[in-house]
Amino acid sequence: MTDLFGHQGELLRRRIAPLADRLRPRTLDEFVGQERILGPGRLLRRAILADRVGNLILHGPPGTGKTTLARIIAGSTRAHFTNLNAVLAGVKDLRNEVDQARQRLEQHGLRSLLFIDEVHRFNTAQQDALLPWVENGTLTLIGATTENPYFEVNKALVSRSRLFRLQPLEPEALQRLLDQALADAERGYGDRQVHLGQEARDHLVQVAGGDARSLLNALELAVETTPPRSDGAIEIDLAIAEESIQQRAVLYDKQGDAHFDTISAFIKSLRGSDADAALFWLARMVEAGEDPRFLLRRMLIAAGEDVGLADPQAMVVVAACASCFDRVGLPEGLYALAQAALYLAGAEKSNSTMGIFSALEAVRRTNKQGVPSHLRDAHRDGKAFGDGVGYRYPHAYADHWVAQQYLPTDLQGELFWQPGTLGWEGERRQRLQERRAAQLAAVDEMAGESSDHFSSSPQDPQLERWLRRQCATEGERLDRLRQQLWLGARIDRLDRVLVLESRSLLWALDPLLLASEGEVVMTLTADADRQRLEAQVQLLDDLRRPRLLPATPKTLQELAREGMAFEWFVARQPLPGQPSAHRRTWLKQMHALAAPSAEFRLLLSQPLLGPLGCLQQGWAASASKEPRAAPPPAKAIPADLLAAVLPLEQLWLEQQALDHDQWTVDLEALGWSAEVRSWEERLSWRLEPLLLQRWFAPGASYRTHLEQQLEPMAMAALETLFRSAAGAAGPQRLRHTLVIAQGGPAA
Repeated sequence: MTDLFGHQGELLRRRIAPLADRLRPRTLDEFVGQERILGPGRLLRRAILADRVGNLILHGPPGTGKTTLARIIAGSTRAHFTNLNAVLAGVKDLRNEVDQARQRLEQHGLRSLLFIDEVHRFNTAQQDALLPWVENGTLTLIGATTENPYFEVNKALVSRSRLFRLQPLEPEALQRLLDQALADAERGYGDRQVHLGQEARDHLVQVAGGDARSLLNALELAVETTPPRSDGAIEIDLAIAEESIQQRAVLYDKQGDAHFDTISAFIKSLRGSDADAALFWLARMVEAGEDPRFLLRRMLIAAGEDVGLADPQAMVVVAACASCFDRVGLPEGLYALAQAALYLAGAEKSNSTMGIFSALEAVRRTNKQGVPSHLRDAHRDGKAFGDGVGYRYPHAYADHWVAQQYLPTDLQGELFWQPGTLGWEGERRQRLQERRAAQLAAVDEMAGESSDHFSSSPQDPQLERWLRRQCATEGERLDRLRQQLWLGARIDRLDRVLVLESRSLLWALDPLLLASEGEVVMTLTADADRQRLEAQVQLLDDLRRPRLLPATPKTLQELAREGMAFEWFVARQPLPGQPSAHRRTWLKQMHALAAPSAEFRLLLSQPLLGPLGCLQQGWAASASKEPRAAPPPAKAIPADLLAAVLPLEQLWLEQQALDHDQWTVDLEALGWSAEVRSWEERLSWRLEPLLLQRWFAPGASYRTHLEQQLEPMAMAALETLFRSAAGAAGPQRLRHTLVIAQGGPAA
C-alpha cells in the first residue's frame, strides 16, 4: 500500500510541478544550450554517452541546467545514482550514503554516483568527510554550485574533479525553450491555444537574462493568470509579459564571481576610455548594493595605475570626489561617483607609474646595491673614506641639472620609468630621453642586462611524457615538421580536431595535449596503420584517446550525422596522386564539417630533384671522393637515358608544384582565406625497396607519368638501372608548403 500511495503521490507531484520542472530535458538530445561543453565531440558529452563520467563539479548562474544535467547523467549511467541537497544534508547523511555505496561496490560490484546540489553550502568538515571516499573510488561525486568552486569548494575535491562552467543561455536557446513549452501537450501547453505575441516573447527572453527557469516561470504565470477569450485562446501580449516577469533582479554576490567580474569590467572600461560602459558597470554595482567607498578606492587605484602622469590631476579629482561622497552620502553622492568615473574614462592614459614594480624587481634580483661613493652622506664620518667626494650640485649648473651617476653601478643603463607620449609626461618625454643619454655618456661602466626565467608544470605529466616519447620515436626530422605544422596555432581546450589520412600519431600530438576537453579524430587509409596506432594509444585514458576511423566517404557522412563540427582540419600529404575533381569533392566534404571560424592546415612536401636526378648526383658525389679514375660500370648512366628521362622528370616535378598550388585555389573557391608558407630542406636518401616501390609500383605517379612519354624499352631500362643501384645514396632537396586556410562557414 505504501508503494501504491507513493506512486500516486509522485504522479500528483508531476501534475502540479512548476512548468520549469515538468519541462526538464530527459536526454542529451533534449538539452538546450551549453554547446561549448555538450556539443558533439565535446569531452563531457562523450563521457556521458560512454558512461565514463568521473568526478564533476558543474558551476554557473541559476537556470543554466546544472541539476538537469545531473539528472540526465543519472538516466544514462549504469551506476547507482543518489542525490543530496547540501542545504538540508549533514555529515550523518553523507556517512549513510558512503556506507551504502561501499556495500553496493563490495557485494554487487556496482558503482555509486552521488549528486550534491548547492555543494558550496557544505562546510569544511562536511566536504572533508567526502574526500577519502571520492579519493578511493567508493563514490563518484557530481556537485552543482552557483559559486566559483575554486573559492567555495575544498581544494582537494576540486583537484580530483573536472570542472565545467555553464553559461547563461543565449537568446536563441531561450526561444527554443519557449517553442517547446508551447508545443509539448504532455508537459507544457500544447493542449491549449496559447498565442504569445512577438513583442511579449522578446521581452521575456530579454529580461530572463539567460535563466531558463526564470523564463519558464514567467511564461507559466502569464498563461495561468490570463483568462481565455471566448474562443478558448489565451492571448499573451507585451503588457502581460511585463507583469509576469517584472524586472530582472541583478545577479550579484558581493563575495562571489559577480563581484570580481563586474569590478574587473568597470576598471577595464575606465582603462579603455569607454565612458558609457564605465557608467553601466558602475550603475550595476550601485544597484546591487556594492559599497560606494570600495568603488572609490578602486578608482583611486586606477587614477595612479591607468591615468598616472598623463594627467596628474586625476588622483586629485578622485580624492576630492571621495571626500565629497563621505560628506553627502547616497543618493546625492552618485554625482561624485559618476564624476570620478567619467573623469578617469576621459583622461589621457599612461601606466608609466608601474615603473615602481620594475624598480622593486631590480632591488630583489641585484646583489650589488651599494650607494655610489659620491652620493653617500659626507656629514658623518664618511669623509675619511671619500664619501660624497665628486658629487655635482645640480643647482650650480644651468637649468639646475648636470649629468652624473645616480644608480648603483650594476644597474647603470636600467630604465624603470617609460613615459608615454600623452599629456603631462608626454610634454617632458623628449627632455628626459636627452638627459638619460647624457648621463649614460657621463659614466664609465654599464651594467649587463639580466633576464627572468619562468617555468610551468604541465597539467598531465603522464600525457606529457607519453607525447615526448611519441615525438622521439618518429625521429628528429619529422618532429621538426610537426613543429612547423602547428607553429602559431591556438588550439583551445574545447576544440575538435580532424587529422586526415594519417599514418602516424605525430601530427595529432599537439591537439591531444591541448584540446583536453574536445576530441581528436583521425582517419586512416590502411588497416595496418589502425592496428599500429591503436596499440600506441593504449596507455592513454579512454576519453583522451583519438578516435581512429577509416578514411572513407562513409566515415565523413557518419561524422556529419553525429552533428560533429571541427575547429581544425589537419593533413600531411593528403590524397596523393588523386585527380583534381576528387580533391575538390573531398574539400567540399570537409567544408560541410567545419565549425564557424575553423582552420585548415595542410603540409605538402615536394622533391626538387626527380629519382634519376638524385641517382645522378649521388653517383657524381661518390665518384668525386674516389681516386681519379673512370667510375665503375655499375655507376654509369647511359647518356641517351639521361637525355630522355631528365626533361620528363622536370615536367613531373612541375606538375606536382601545380597540384600543390591548386589546394589554395580550391579552398578559396569555397570561401576560405588561405595563406602559404614555404621552406626548403636538404637531406640525403638511400635507395631501398620501399623507395623503389613508391616510384615504380603499378599506378605510382612517377611511373604513370613516364610511361605516357617513354618507349617501353626505355622504361624497362630505367627500372633495371634503379634496381641494380639498390643501396645507392645521394642528396635531395624538398620544398615544404604549409597551406593555412581560415574562415569556413562563418566567412
